[in-house]
Amino acid sequence: MALIALAADKGSPGVTTAAVALSAVWPRRVLLAETDPAGGDLVYRSAAAHGGPLNPNTGMLSIAATARRGLVPDQLWDHVQPLSGGLEVLVGLGIAEQAAGLAGLWPTLGRAFSALADSPHAPADVIADCGRISGDTPAVELFPHAALVLLISRTEPEAIARVRDRAAALATKLHGGPRGAASLATPLIGVVLIADPGDAPKIAGQVNDMLVHAQTGARVVGTIAEDPSGADQLAGRKRGRLDKSLLIRSARKVAADIYQQYGAAWAHQAQLDGGPAR
Repeated sequence: MALIALAADKGSPGVTTAAVALSAVWPRRVLLAETDPAGGDLVYRSAAAHGGPLNPNTGMLSIAATARRGLVPDQLWDHVQPLSGGLEVLVGLGIAEQAAGLAGLWPTLGRAFSALADSPHAPADVIADCGRISGDTPAVELFPHAALVLLISRTEPEAIARVRDRAAALATKLHGGPRGAASLATPLIGVVLIADPGDAPKIAGQVNDMLVHAQTGARVVGTIAEDPSGADQLAGRKRGRLDKSLLIRSARKVAADIYQQYGAAWAHQAQLDGGPAR
């Protein structure tokens, strides 16, 4: 495993909530990186482990100066802050204008994120919240270094049509065209649907069939429950048993399924590339 990039085509389908939820239940140590060039949300919605606010100047903003001199994966930890609850986060930019400071550095960040899983000192997978990727967002420069790109989508017809077209466009950009089901092209492109739990299995099957029929090269890898109450708990806006929420229970299943479906193949690829098997 290594870098898992989450993104959306348009609108606000819940990429940040999905990224935080998956990070909270990830089977290995994980670093959550807010890599949305438009700016991050966690500094506004989450508390630091010490109970106060997160420092907006420590994270993607501070790593820019370091990355210009070269970036060793373990240096990422120098810019990480723990959230209340212990999740380790690389806080995103404050405003979109600050993305200019990262110009030309996105591939460097992608390589560091990818290699962190093989660190001899503090290995971790990286889940990157890339926000919306329509247009020419530089966050797509992370994708060639990812093991998996997850497109987050709601289930309205227009949203499903958009994720189909975006998946096909990404397959062309990253792989030179769509791949067959048996072909392990990296990064793999998956779709995670934000869906009503009662309808999720049926909708996931329908969307997956559509992705296959359209030869997008993408597959539905799971569904995360549309759970506003759980999202409020995750953001600290509401009290409750977060581990019992539909949001976290469904995110836990998605994380486990990703490991079961792809973990062995990625470990094998790491061996082929000369890295350690995990």
